[in-house]
Amino acid sequence: MLRLAVELAGRSYDIHIGSGLLPQLARWVAPLQPSRLIVVTNPIVDGLHGDAARSSLGTVAPLHTVRLPDGEATKTMASVQQVLDALVDAGADRKSAIVALGGGVIGDLAGFAASIYMRGIRFVQVPTTLLAQVDSSVGGKTGVNHPRGKNLIGAFHQPAVVVSDTDTLMTLPARELSAGLAEIIKHGLLADAGYFDAIERDLPRLRACDAAALTETIAGSCRIKAGVVARDERESGERALLNLGHTFGHAIESLTGYGTWLHGEAVGCGMCLAADLSMRCGLIDAAAVARVERVVRAAGLPTRIAGLAKRDVIASMRGDKKSEAGRIRFVLLERIGRAIQREVPETLLDATLTAGGYA
Repeated sequence: MLRLAVELAGRSYDIHIGSGLLPQLARWVAPLQPSRLIVVTNPIVDGLHGDAARSSLGTVAPLHTVRLPDGEATKTMASVQQVLDALVDAGADRKSAIVALGGGVIGDLAGFAASIYMRGIRFVQVPTTLLAQVDSSVGGKTGVNHPRGKNLIGAFHQPAVVVSDTDTLMTLPARELSAGLAEIIKHGLLADAGYFDAIERDLPRLRACDAAALTETIAGSCRIKAGVVARDERESGERALLNLGHTFGHAIESLTGYGTWLHGEAVGCGMCLAADLSMRCGLIDAAAVARVERVVRAAGLPTRIAGLAKRDVIASMRGDKKSEAGRIRFVLLERIGRAIQREVPETLLDATLTAGGYA
């Protein structure tokens, strides 16, 4: 097992990564001394891992389970209300804790419910997808979608602890595994060229669910993200760089209907578009763009998503929470392993979208 620390003044917490951790959840939850535990999950994850989690957690405190439908379409205020109702019904107080057992949708939604119930209670992240283990479970971003934008409703609320059992990844469909690889690729692109080299080399092992490769790579991504979050918890500067590929990706998700494309698939395509735009801004060359596309493709991710209108994509990006007064700010590649944020001329954006197949 590997242990990493997210260093935040007064809100520091540990990330535990390894095989066979789910049956040991009580080891990390018991020190919180919760009065009640509310497990938020979905039927698929519950069927695969719920009994193991509850068997351990049931020794800690009275236990209640909330099961929400699977998929991005669940990430709504209506689902948050369902969790809040369950908390009230269970008699949850300020010493209670939510356990988010699932992927990014469950973690974001459960964390948001925890942030607003009684003005904030603790929650534990138990991510069961690769994307959640390397990205969404770390950093305290919680929230739900609005019909006109991804994650427009939310709050910063750090977990009390993160427990990532790599065994849960063995049950992931290949498409979900590839979606998680998108965030891993992103971390290498924006922060560490050597890590990106290792990802490129190890992709066959990662896609084959090699346990050692997964553990080391998850830890590598968590180290990068934990460092960024420690330096800029509320995204006032450096943390915005973690949105590489996401401005394009969120527009793709919104316009195609949440859940049609997995988040990681949209981000994979978004990184290719961001690389192309970086080249048009004179930051990287065509060889670097080709390399980004080659690695994204090797991860089993789309490099293009056709059928969207440029004007719709641009309008969606203007409504993204990262835009300022309608001006779109993009995370671009200065080189492999280093990202920057800037506005770009609309002529260059138009050229990138045209090259990406948008009419």
